[in-house]
Amino acid sequence: MLHGDLLIPSISINPAATEAGGNKGDTGARDLDDCANPDPVKKAGWQTPVVLLMLMSISMPIAFNAWTALLNNFVVERAAFTGVEIGILQSLREIPGFIAFTTVFVLLVLKEQTFAVLSLALLGAGVAITGFFPTVYGLYFTTVLMSLGFHYFEAVKQSLALQWLSREEAPQVFGKLISVASITSLIIYGVLWILLEIFELDYVWNFLIAGVICFCLAIVMWAGFPHFSSGPEQHNRIILRKRYWLYYALTFFSGARRQIFMVFAAFLMVEKFGYTAAQVTLLFLVNYAFNWLFAERIGVVIRRIGERNALTIEYGGLVLVFSAYAYVENAYLAAGLYIIDHMFFALYIAMTTYFHKIADPSDLASSAGVSFTINHIAAVIIPAALGVVWVQSISAVFLIGTGFAVCSLVLSQNVPDNPGPGNEAIIGKVRMAEYRV
Repeated sequence: MLHGDLLIPSISINPAATEAGGNKGDTGARDLDDCANPDPVKKAGWQTPVVLLMLMSISMPIAFNAWTALLNNFVVERAAFTGVEIGILQSLREIPGFIAFTTVFVLLVLKEQTFAVLSLALLGAGVAITGFFPTVYGLYFTTVLMSLGFHYFEAVKQSLALQWLSREEAPQVFGKLISVASITSLIIYGVLWILLEIFELDYVWNFLIAGVICFCLAIVMWAGFPHFSSGPEQHNRIILRKRYWLYYALTFFSGARRQIFMVFAAFLMVEKFGYTAAQVTLLFLVNYAFNWLFAERIGVVIRRIGERNALTIEYGGLVLVFSAYAYVENAYLAAGLYIIDHMFFALYIAMTTYFHKIADPSDLASSAGVSFTINHIAAVIIPAALGVVWVQSISAVFLIGTGFAVCSLVLSQNVPDNPGPGNEAIIGKVRMAEYRV
């Protein structure tokens, strides 16, 4: 057993009381929100938390997935990027994720729901202007701008979802949200393919259309929904608990491994195998078709087989996939590996539901930001560092990914069959210990 307890007192905000508009001593988060949505009571019909989460799950991929599908071809064709520049760009993109812990300080001024919507608007604005800056430093700037919106949105959305959903319904609803995002992505990639191949629309207008749609949907969410109660009081301080150590470790290696896929797997298709923007878009279409068809079912399966088994399947499969990436020489086989890799990604739900089961409900907002920061510790360093390695050896980049997947696989075996408070890990359980900074 591990022992020890270090506490630094601080104030807390009660979101539930704030929703009612009368929490004593808590006025910082009300002003901007109440002007837009004075009615704090959940409305009937379509104005529900789940519908809002679904609308958020539609808005984000419209902008972000369009940016992802277009980026590699755009930077190579218009800005002459090599592995070095794309590595630097992706490292810069992850810096906002690294500072996602600052979410708790923004929540002193804004409620989580409003912050999520504003972050979506910033994401849309950043994507909309990307095509107008076809230079190295211009792309660095627009990438950081859109990434600020994306990472803050993802951190707050996860926190809101965990607060609004019960532990029983969470796996299936998370799967449904992935399905909604996936069918949105299918439509986006289909439209992109038509605009690129048939209408030959320039990158500038593709970026602009996707970004503006996301921005407009953010306005709809801001004006069209009441502010929903977030349940238990959320801490407005950065919290690191020793008993969450296994979740933190899994999050770190997941972030490290995921970066190699996000940055270098897609870049491999363009640089080594000469895929066009339309062909890359078709790959994304296949990926999201799978998620649309099976993500909700995967959530149900996770609930049945448990988080440890689900994570074992994911990480075991990724060890094989990354090892194959290292030596692939056939363009069609590389595309197959890319699709399989993305399929395993749907199992990440298991890590979210694992944390949902072990976490103190009042830790969810702070922990969402902290977990994003941990996820991005390696993400800030790896793209730039491996961009240099890429120039020397493509195989080495993916073998490093294999190593990260092996670490995740080993750690996942320490997840209990029935995780919960006091039963966070099989080996290394923590008693009465936490750090609050």
